[in-house]
Amino acid sequence: MIGLEHILFISTALFFLGIYGFLTRRNLITMLMSVELVLNSVNLNFIAFHKYLWPSGMDGVFFTVFVIAIAAAEAAVAIAIIINLYKTHRSILVDTAEELKY
Repeated sequence: MIGLEHILFISTALFFLGIYGFLTRRNLITMLMSVELVLNSVNLNFIAFHKYLWPSGMDGVFFTVFVIAIAAAEAAVAIAIIINLYKTHRSILVDTAEELKY
């Protein structure tokens, strides 16, 4: 049977993979996917604690739906910014985005 420890281990692995991807990559799309990995690991924690510790309450589910909604809005705004940067600079690398002069 899958216990709480197993789910928390997978969630921790997803979290650190997301942090590693965010800190080591230079492509804005992969950085966005890494942030989504971190948010999904948080959602996994909310659902695991909801199922194993407080099955009668609905707090974990509400927080998960809220985080999913925020992640969707964040992804839409980030993709719009990335498309705008690509149109102006023909690159989505972080190094070229740092050279912007306003």
